[in-house]
Amino acid sequence: MAGTNGKQKTVRDMILSLALIGLAAGFIYLLVPHDDHAPDIQRVDYRVELLTARRAATYPVAAPEGLPGDWKATSVRFRGEEGDRWHLGYQTPDGQYVQIEQSTQKPVDFIGDASQGGTATKATEKIGDRTWTHYTGGRYDALVLADTPGSTTVVAGTASFAQLTKMAAALKMS
Repeated sequence: MAGTNGKQKTVRDMILSLALIGLAAGFIYLLVPHDDHAPDIQRVDYRVELLTARRAATYPVAAPEGLPGDWKATSVRFRGEEGDRWHLGYQTPDGQYVQIEQSTQKPVDFIGDASQGGTATKATEKIGDRTWTHYTGGRYDALVLADTPGSTTVVAGTASFAQLTKMAAALKMS
């Protein structure tokens, strides 16, 4: 009979140990901060890069004017060695991404890269005095303006075509 009592204590001790470990894990979980929302992306000031690009590029460089303050510039770069490539990224008010890309690279390669695999559709859109072509099927939807003097301009991103159109309408080229 002594063996039975020993087995009962072993099982009871194991259950108590598991309960104690569970309580400790729960307590640690409560102490660790949990933040389930997306991190706040910092706004960037792109004025210096824009001036540099406009001096160095062989084409009129595009940047938006008059967008509401809740559109946040998040990234900027100009790469002269990569076909005078201009990039300006934005976060829309609803958290989507829109980028302006311009380059003197071969349009087929550049558009594929900027739209991340998009292909032209038959849909075009008149924005201001320019006609933009819709591209879909890639990671990003895109509006492409091929008649920019000396370059190709792409407005692409995860945002809706309505938001891409709003960005394209705000672009000023100089």
